[in-house]
Amino acid sequence: MDGGALGVALLGVLLVTPVWVAQAEAQSGEMSEEESSKLGEEFGIVVGAVDEAIQKELNLQKPQGVAVFEVIGSSRADYAGIKVRSVIKEINKQEIRTMADFGRAMKKVMNECNFTVGTYEAADPGDPVGWGVNFHFVGCKRD
Repeated sequence: MDGGALGVALLGVLLVTPVWVAQAEAQSGEMSEEESSKLGEEFGIVVGAVDEAIQKELNLQKPQGVAVFEVIGSSRADYAGIKVRSVIKEINKQEIRTMADFGRAMKKVMNECNFTVGTYEAADPGDPVGWGVNFHFVGCKRD
């Protein structure tokens, strides 16, 4: 292959690669933080990465999971008993470590009638344990 043909071949690879990469990311379930946040709001919660304050409050060893910053009233999350300042660690037995994990899991379950959400949260005042793991049953949408 001469230099001109090689240059054209390389240019073709460079032009095709971004499309291929985007398709591979879509197939592998890549999820942006913005998409994950939107799915959380559709469910009825405002979420984000676990920050230092929540990590310290809940005595978490690692800042993993997804923090709940707000629960929207009369939403599926509200009816399920999800609490503000809890950390979502599991959805339908799938471990949640990052916002991307959360988004992928929510995308799978949002059209299902029933699923579970496992949270790690501060215990109610007067509880000697001081923290707790709760599993929330999410039922069908209410009209």
